[in-house]
Amino acid sequence: MNNKVYNNRAWLLVLPMLVLVAFSAIIPLMTVVNYSVQDVLGPNASFFTGTEWFRTMLNDSALQAAFGRQILFSLIILAIQIPLGIGIALIMPKQGWQASAVLILITLPLLIPWNVVGSIWQIFTRGDIGLMGWGLRELGINYNITRNAGDAWATIILMDVWHWTPLVAMLCYSGLRSIPEAYYQAARIDRASKWAVFRYIQLPKLTNVLVIAVLLRFMHSFMIYAEPFVLTGGGPGSSTTFLTQSLATMAIGQQDLGPSAAFSIIYFLVILLVSWVFYTTIMHLQKDKNSQGGA
Repeated sequence: MNNKVYNNRAWLLVLPMLVLVAFSAIIPLMTVVNYSVQDVLGPNASFFTGTEWFRTMLNDSALQAAFGRQILFSLIILAIQIPLGIGIALIMPKQGWQASAVLILITLPLLIPWNVVGSIWQIFTRGDIGLMGWGLRELGINYNITRNAGDAWATIILMDVWHWTPLVAMLCYSGLRSIPEAYYQAARIDRASKWAVFRYIQLPKLTNVLVIAVLLRFMHSFMIYAEPFVLTGGGPGSSTTFLTQSLATMAIGQQDLGPSAAFSIIYFLVILLVSWVFYTTIMHLQKDKNSQGGA
C-alpha cells in the first residue's frame, strides 16, 4: 500500500503566476465575452442581445473584405519570409567574429518598435526627402503609396520583410547550429551535393524550428496594426485596411463595444483555428516523412 504523503504547498509557488494570468488574460477575456452579447448604451445601461452582434459582424461586407486582405497579406509574408530566412541562415558564418558581427547586425531591425518602423518607412518612401522615393522618381518610376494601392501593398510587404525576416533567419540559424557535425562528415564521405545535404539533412532537422517560425509569423502578420497604420493609414481608400485597423476604429473611434467585442472573439477564434491547422498539417507531413524513412 502506498502511504506516501505529498506536499501540495509547492503549488503556492505557482500562485503568483496564476493570479497574473487571471488579471492579464482570463478576466479581460471574460469581459469581452460579456460585452459581445450586450448592447452597451452607457456605464449602467445595457441589454442582452444574444448572438446578434456575431451575425452582424459575420455579414459585414467591409469586414469580409478586410479579412480577405489579411489572409492574402499573411500568405504573401509566409511565402517570402520563410524561404528567405532559410537562405540567409544557410549563408551566415558559423563561427568566429564574423558570426557574432552578422548576428548583431541582423537583429537590429527586430529592436526597433513597430510604430517607429512605420515612421521610418514613411520617410524613406517620400519622393522629396526619402531615399527610396527619390531614387524611384529619378529612375522615372511613378511611385506613390498615397495614391496607388499596388505601391502601398508592395511597400508594406517590403517593410514587413525587412523587419521580421531576421527573426526567421535567427530561428533557422539556431536549428542549423544544433545539427551534429557527424551528419556533415557522413555527407562528405558520400560526396553528397549541397542540395542533397540541404534536402536530406538540414531541412528535416529544421522542421520543428520552421513550425515555430510559421506560427509566429502567421500570428503576427495576421494581427499587424502599427506599421501599415502609420505608413498608409489604411489607404489609398481601404486598400490596406486590415482587420486590426477595422477593430480599432470600431472599438476606440466609434465606441461600439458590443460589435467590437464580438468581432474580437471571432478574430481570436480565426487565429486559433488557422494556427492549429498550420501546426497539425506540418506535424502530419513530418510524421509521414519519418514513417517513410523508417520503412
